Amino acid sequence: MRFFASFLFLLAFCVFAAPSISAQETEDRVVDEVVAVVNDGVITLSKISREAKSIVDTGVQAGKKREDAEREVEEKRGELIANLIHEELLIQKAKELGFEAEIDANVNRRFLDIMKQYNLKTLDQLYAEMEKQGVDPNDIRDIWKKQATRDLVLQKEVQAKLYWGASAKELKDYYEAHKAKFTKPETVTVSEIFLGFAGRDEAAVREKGKQLVAQLRAGGDFDKLAKENSDPGVVTQNGKPEKLKADDMAPMLSSALKDVKVGGYTEPVAADQVGIVILRVDAREKATSESYFDENAVRLAIVGEKAPDEQKKFYAMLRSESYIKINDRYRPIVAPILYADDRKDKPSAAAEEPKEKTTTKEVAKKTGTKEVAKEKSKKDKSN
Repeated sequence: MRFFASFLFLLAFCVFAAPSISAQETEDRVVDEVVAVVNDGVITLSKISREAKSIVDTGVQAGKKREDAEREVEEKRGELIANLIHEELLIQKAKELGFEAEIDANVNRRFLDIMKQYNLKTLDQLYAEMEKQGVDPNDIRDIWKKQATRDLVLQKEVQAKLYWGASAKELKDYYEAHKAKFTKPETVTVSEIFLGFAGRDEAAVREKGKQLVAQLRAGGDFDKLAKENSDPGVVTQNGKPEKLKADDMAPMLSSALKDVKVGGYTEPVAADQVGIVILRVDAREKATSESYFDENAVRLAIVGEKAPDEQKKFYAMLRSESYIKINDRYRPIVAPILYADDRKDKPSAAAEEPKEKTTTKEVAKKTGTKEVAKEKSKKDKSN
């Protein structure tokens, strides 16, 4: 499973090469403390240390010197803590809105997609392959869950409201003011046959691709050959015809399709070391300078333009509705970043935390959390 191993290496790299908690705690005997309280959740020093180490490891894998990567993370420690507070707010909001089942389904689909791509029959097989490559499935699940939580909450609470919030008049006004954005792009509609390398001899797959192209150019039935030979597509949805914008295509696709006329076929195209693609050109449409009104395109343009500011407002709303208590030792590096986008006329002290001063012990008591440092000290003594 050489290509599966390559995929898992990239996967581990993309998710910050997250180390296991137990391994890291053995390596770094950190006395823990509560850095921030977010409603009924806490951000601990150990969590921050794990996140920081993951980012450093990623930087090292990307070619940085470890000391440089560590210095960069330390310089942005306040930003890291602020991001973890926002992450906790999003997790709590997702629970409040009842998104947990949808988030879990999203994560499960990602695992199932990998299983299909590499012809694995069960999750246990997938997990075993991941563990062989040094990737902890639980780490991957946790990171994907955080990504899905962020994406779903922002999509439904910010982007969807922006998308549907514009009136007919606002849509027309935006279109009239930005006509240059809505010219017709060059498009190519394609159908696909994809032959995956997973579990197969690569040379044999490439040879089969050449044979299929020869059959197609000799008059073979594309739909029949696709049904008999194709794996789930990587360019299209299940191989069905899909319109691609020329400007959005990857260079390898653009080059392969460049001189292919409607009804013609590309040579087999390598697809990121996971297989080869054969494309049929079903239609071509030239770009024009003439503007045209497309409601969906206008709504998407409005979302793209307004979403960044609206997301900042959304985070500000979450903060204003929440109890956030930052440990006095960390407040100077966290608060200026966490509350940077709040309204200037809003008192910073009120924005940061309630008037009542609450110690870490009291917070731990309120939230049901234990002082980890004491617990660890007891364990160390007993050992």
